[in-house]
Amino acid sequence: MKIIDPHIHVSSRTTDDYIAMRKAGIVAIVEPAFWMGQARTEIGSFKDYFASLVGWEQFRASQFGIKHYCAIGLNSREANNVALAEEVMEILPLYLHKENVVAIGEIGYDDQTDAEDRFFREQLELAKEVDLPVMIHTPHRDKKNGTTRSMDVVEEHGVDPSTIVIDHNNEETVKEVLDRGYWAAFTIYPHTKMGNDRMVEVVKQYGSERIIVNSAADWGVSDPLAVPKTAALMIEKGISLEDVNLTCYQNALSIYGLSGNMKESDWDESDIDQSERYDGNSVLRGQEPKKTTSNNIVEN
Repeated sequence: MKIIDPHIHVSSRTTDDYIAMRKAGIVAIVEPAFWMGQARTEIGSFKDYFASLVGWEQFRASQFGIKHYCAIGLNSREANNVALAEEVMEILPLYLHKENVVAIGEIGYDDQTDAEDRFFREQLELAKEVDLPVMIHTPHRDKKNGTTRSMDVVEEHGVDPSTIVIDHNNEETVKEVLDRGYWAAFTIYPHTKMGNDRMVEVVKQYGSERIIVNSAADWGVSDPLAVPKTAALMIEKGISLEDVNLTCYQNALSIYGLSGNMKESDWDESDIDQSERYDGNSVLRGQEPKKTTSNNIVEN
């Protein structure tokens, strides 16, 4: 079974994670722009980070048979430094036409401040200008109200809900998100957000239409294999292969494919060549480079 993890912060993961992900069936991923655990203090930090998402990390993933896409945006946690956020908004358009950019994101609310609201709205307008889908981060605190508010703002700006992924859903939010026509994404974390068993129950209750499973794995305690593990549990619990395919592969392809930059041929027809370099750099450290089709697993 082919798997897409449509929300994972692989810049913070290791090459061992990439190898394990490919073995588990992950063929493509989407990495949304994220904060780094502490505040960035200068615009140059954002420039280098965005450049890595459209450059080095795409190359690094390719060396292990995984197609890397990204979403570019000003994260809600970083919107509250208004002066720096204004500078970030000036440079965002420079990255949105890169070949592996499939959305603006992840954007939205964290503490639901005035600054977060301002830059959320500005990025929705930018998404309209460049005709890209949007990945919305819903707040961890006051999630239900924050999720409703996020959708209200989207509709105030006249953005089609069918182009919007509302992420980090739970049992409290999913019904309204689906009823209002949005894509409902769920993050599978080891101890918070959604667990594998809870995700199975959500699919049993609501079906697979517009439901997406992701890991959001980052530098904290998280699991880059959360999506294939959830897919396996769904099958074990009697959910149909069609529904598993939709929630763990096809739905992500459908929404992010609207960008024009994500298509199955990107991974079905690609080869792995570990003799390649990026700016003269390799992921290898003395190992023999492997050349193989992407349907085979790379092991070092």
